[in-house]
Amino acid sequence: MKARDYKKEYSKYGKTEAAKKYRAELNKHNRKKGTYGNGDGLDAAHEGGKIKRFIKASLNRANNRPKKRSSK
Repeated sequence: MKARDYKKEYSKYGKTEAAKKYRAELNKHNRKKGTYGNGDGLDAAHEGGKIKRFIKASLNRANNRPKKRSSK
């Protein structure tokens, strides 16, 4: 089994145009609502493809991982 190259994986993380657009949309919304960078620990959360509410940042980041993982 070949060892994973974590440095290479991390360098590609979040660099796709879709990922950049997604982050930009959330940051814009957070700024508009006044929660960006104020230390309240909240992030905008998507539900059904739309930004619906604010939840704790740690929970929101846990929701962004793939729901199904391959066994390989």
